[in-house]
Amino acid sequence: MTRVLVTGATGYIGGRLVPQLLEAGHEVSVYVRSPWKLRDVPWRERVRVFKGDLTDAVATRRAMTDVDVAFYLVHSMSAGRDFVTAERDSAETFAHAASTARIQRIVYLGGLHPQGTALSQHLASRAAVGQTFLDSPVPAIVFQAGIVIGSGSASFEMIRHLTEVLPYMPAPRWVRNYVQPIAIRDVLRYLVLSVDIETELNRTLDIGGPDILRYGQMMNGYAVEAGLPQRHIAALPVLTPWLASQWVSLVSPVPRQIAVPIIASLQNNCVTSEHDVDRYIAPPDEGLLRYRTAVRLALKREAEGEIETSWQSATVAGAPSDPLPSDPEWAGHTVFTDLRTRESTASPTAVWNVIEAIGGHSGWHSFPLAWAVRGWIDRLIGGVGMRRGRRHPSRVHSGDVIDVWRVESIERGRMLRLRAEMRMPGRGWLELGVEPTQDGSRYTQRAVYFPKGLSGRLYWVFLLPFHGIIFNGMARSILHDAEHSQMART
Repeated sequence: MTRVLVTGATGYIGGRLVPQLLEAGHEVSVYVRSPWKLRDVPWRERVRVFKGDLTDAVATRRAMTDVDVAFYLVHSMSAGRDFVTAERDSAETFAHAASTARIQRIVYLGGLHPQGTALSQHLASRAAVGQTFLDSPVPAIVFQAGIVIGSGSASFEMIRHLTEVLPYMPAPRWVRNYVQPIAIRDVLRYLVLSVDIETELNRTLDIGGPDILRYGQMMNGYAVEAGLPQRHIAALPVLTPWLASQWVSLVSPVPRQIAVPIIASLQNNCVTSEHDVDRYIAPPDEGLLRYRTAVRLALKREAEGEIETSWQSATVAGAPSDPLPSDPEWAGHTVFTDLRTRESTASPTAVWNVIEAIGGHSGWHSFPLAWAVRGWIDRLIGGVGMRRGRRHPSRVHSGDVIDVWRVESIERGRMLRLRAEMRMPGRGWLELGVEPTQDGSRYTQRAVYFPKGLSGRLYWVFLLPFHGIIFNGMARSILHDAEHSQMART
């Protein structure tokens, strides 16, 4: 048994790695900024949780106490313009803490990139992070992977939406570049087995799947697996990476701050330059997954609602992270609320089932045009918009995303609290609750808004005329659907 620390455990890769490390028999600790996001994960009680930020040297050093191997699985794709400085500072703090704590190995997952070629800012930054670990006193294994294919990955979502939405796609020249995708299953296998490598390594290791494809071929490979006609792709020399990212942001749910670094990384051919990883980690007997097999498995898991982690969980730059203050703490603050209470003949269970399934394909039960317009405005000003959807069609957990909201708290069967991550001059929450009554149930709906400055107050006043339509219609529709579903079952 090896004592392992995982950073990024609330992210796409880290959230899937932790249970596999536990399954392999290792003792696992996690180091996260928001422990509440792990409240509902099935492995929560099997790990030690340390709270802190990677810029906090003291907290980072504390998390590394009695640890043998430390995984660095964080990035700053959505950290805003100053991400290069943020990534460098975090990596240096982590490397110094690892050295002080006498960690035996650092494992980092970086990006596959060509040598001797100008790289995008994001790829160059990730390469610099890897070099920081290689230059530290602690031996480091720096895996370099290309596009990761799996249910819930941002790269897979881009391919999926571009292919499904556009039968004909004007695209940048990079659709002709070669890439070497790798299945999330194989990435996780490399990470888990890196713990057991006996040789003291300090180097990069390229990892990639068996297929080397043009990006356009990946899109048409997806089309085949999804039962769609082949897509016609026209490579245009005029689409810059920035323009292409705006285009991707328009037709897919992947927000601009994530689309920009992904597209920028496609400006060069990204294929493995060596296969030395096979000397240390033997490939599986059945071989690494082919691209179309990985797509097929991802589609199957999405259809069955079995997405373990998703790009949707990524922290949104500028989004508030503080929880809703308790009511007594509102004293002295300007707070706007909209409270709706309704009685229903539906059972609390029937009402809760509708509440927990809100958003995504189920919608918001009132004035869909208004929600759509608000989502488009949010996307235009750099926000996440309404198209992030949800990970599971009918069940949510703490930290999950539902369109422009994040699940801050859930008391299953009783209360769901959502925190707004849309761009607005203030902080907002939406609470949906149900309790039993003698004749059925009582539904409570509360919107809470803490304005920021004059613009925040004007924002609430401007939307006030719509609240009666949106919030009243939402309460009425939720109870109507609950009563209808209960009658249908009986």
